[in-house]
Amino acid sequence: MNTKNDEKLKLSGFNNLTKVLSFNLYDFCITMNKDQRHNYIQYINEKYNAKKIVEVSKKICEIIEANILNISKQDYDPVGASSMVLMSDVKGEGKWEDSSSPVSAQVNCHLDKSHITAHTYPDASDPEGICSFRVDIDIATCGEIIPLNAINYLFQAFECDVVFIDYVVRGFTRTADGKKIYNDEYFNSIQDFINPSVLENYDFKSDLNLGRDNIWQTKLMVKEFGAERYLMDKSDFNHPDIDKQMSLLKQEMEDVFHLS
Repeated sequence: MNTKNDEKLKLSGFNNLTKVLSFNLYDFCITMNKDQRHNYIQYINEKYNAKKIVEVSKKICEIIEANILNISKQDYDPVGASSMVLMSDVKGEGKWEDSSSPVSAQVNCHLDKSHITAHTYPDASDPEGICSFRVDIDIATCGEIIPLNAINYLFQAFECDVVFIDYVVRGFTRTADGKKIYNDEYFNSIQDFINPSVLENYDFKSDLNLGRDNIWQTKLMVKEFGAERYLMDKSDFNHPDIDKQMSLLKQEMEDVFHLS
């Protein structure tokens, strides 16, 4: 926890600051026929099934130095997956338990600390063949954990064509002399936490910073890339409809970016 002058805040020990990072991303794909749409759903279900997104959540816990208490996960028929990880900001206490077993008595006093939820939403229903995959990851923490530190890993873990990142801080803590403070981390923008080499991949950037209200939002849309980035079947690169499909893809991204 740093102040504007990078000086360590001395807290009283009471801290009910709740910090919520919502990372919502969209990845797009061009399919040319029904079989390719089916193959896309199979690909997503294999690459981002419940087991895989649990691994992402566990890595987030490692990055933000949180201790895993309990994990639950679920795959859905025909598409999609969900997971939830309960965690604590006290390292070395608690014990990981699979959701198929009762939670250990060691962890029951820590369940109010924090959690990570992840939900996936594959879509192959567009008659024009523009498929998409959306994942929502919410990291809610209490105490001194800073979830913003996990942002760059999330860009590595997923292919991100359109990204929405929201960050909200609520509650308060007290300094050692009893003064209430409503944020223990001072910054200007969510983009301050994103690696510049990642930001270079995005042409469209929207940034909302309401520091006085402890609310921040960043929206990003990827630069234009060639069709090979998006084709389900790379052999369709010279397909006679490829220009039309790329135009539809661009329009789909813009619609999502502007939420139209």
